[in-house]
Amino acid sequence: MREPLGGVMAKYMYSGNYTSKGAAGLLNDGGKARHEEAEKAAASMGGSLEAYYWCYGEMDFMMIINLPSEEMAIKFSLYVGASGVFNGKLTPLITVDTMEAATSTELPFIRLPGE
Repeated sequence: MREPLGGVMAKYMYSGNYTSKGAAGLLNDGGKARHEEAEKAAASMGGSLEAYYWCYGEMDFMMIINLPSEEMAIKFSLYVGASGVFNGKLTPLITVDTMEAATSTELPFIRLPGE
């Protein structure tokens, strides 16, 4: 399980594309209602919604969500994916402090293929 550093919840980007059913729901409900529903969903999982945007191009929407556990994030992604209204992608986000710790970590010798 990916534990939050220093009591800070892990951040995830959930992005994707609407199916025709999802786009029809957005047109029917409107953008504010979708945003409010995303806030309620995050709160019900013990997390919070940090950002929510619609996009042009490769994806239709993206949000940054703070969740208390990796298991909760995975279950959320599976649940939404099974709904048939989005084709989504869950991406764990790396903080500056975590990247600093990673780049400062010493690796043991690893023999790569072809070496």
